[in-house]
Amino acid sequence: MSDTGLQLRSLITEDAVLKIGLKAAPIPEPAADEIVIKMEAAPLNPSDMALLTLHADLSTGRTTGSGADTVFTADIPAHLMNSVTARIGKSLPVGNEGSGTVVRAGSGDAAQALLGKIVAVVGGAMFCQYRLMKAVQALPMRDGISAKQGASCFVNPMTALAMTEVMASEGFSGLVHTAAASNLGQMLNRVCQKDGISLVNVVRREEQEALLRGMGAEYVVNSSSDNFRAELAAAISETEAYMCFDAIGGGGIVDDVLAAMEGAATKGQGSIGPYGSDVFKQIYVYGGLSQEPTTLQRSYGFNWGVAGWLTTPSMVKLGGAKVQAMRRRVASEIDSTFASSYQEEVSLSGALQVDHIARYARQSTGKKYLINPSLDL
Repeated sequence: MSDTGLQLRSLITEDAVLKIGLKAAPIPEPAADEIVIKMEAAPLNPSDMALLTLHADLSTGRTTGSGADTVFTADIPAHLMNSVTARIGKSLPVGNEGSGTVVRAGSGDAAQALLGKIVAVVGGAMFCQYRLMKAVQALPMRDGISAKQGASCFVNPMTALAMTEVMASEGFSGLVHTAAASNLGQMLNRVCQKDGISLVNVVRREEQEALLRGMGAEYVVNSSSDNFRAELAAAISETEAYMCFDAIGGGGIVDDVLAAMEGAATKGQGSIGPYGSDVFKQIYVYGGLSQEPTTLQRSYGFNWGVAGWLTTPSMVKLGGAKVQAMRRRVASEIDSTFASSYQEEVSLSGALQVDHIARYARQSTGKKYLINPSLDL
């Protein structure tokens, strides 16, 4: 094995240019409690886009060089530079999670037990050929599970499980989920079906509605429908789903969901005054598929809440024992409940090609990308 590997890194220059390229990274000898993983699969999640492409004008994108010398650059509009000031001149590693084979292990028992095994890890800097990690951070895959199957063990699975745990801990019994045909949305649908949780799936196209219904989803509402709010209110009335996790963020979707929730809560009651129903309605915005401002018309009284939401802080609140149980469940169901699919598999240099970046930066439903750092450049 070589003493160095390649790592994908992102840089913003003082002259307002995003520069993504590959950099040689020494492969350190693991300490007693550490392992070195040959990375073989790392998904491109929406959360990775903040370092990869956020604020760049991709219409100006260009790819130069080849192999280890491949570089993607794109201009950043001048009016957006203030929002990335802290990143100027800093070369940052990218990639939240991934999977691969343990090729070196420290002398400790925990590390040695993982030698030669496929493990999944999370912790940043995963778009690389070799990754040093603490042995305790690795999630071993059972026999027969490939690195590709284990690549998405954390971001989507732990998010889906955290959503249902938060729902239960806050006293709700059902969920509304927007952008529900996404990889995460399909996973949440499987979790809710298995755990007997009522889930109202909000999509925007007929083919997405057909996809989820084909997966057994009972409640699917199309936001493109002329009767969207009424149809959503009817589904919420049946399910009592007064908590929503929203992946869109911008525009009027939060307002639509709150109005539908209030419509369900006041069904058949007529006018109930300016303060609205007694049913508390909670929206957690966890994504930003739309960069528009979030608009609220406030036609649903005052008994509601809207807040941002992140998986990791939520897991801290849930506690270590609960999180470990969640991890074990993901590992045992990684080829069923928590299975992920990918439209395209690319090498590290392939991930820097203009055409690929244009596609995965759109974060389109069903178009998830996988980087395989072990592929030839």
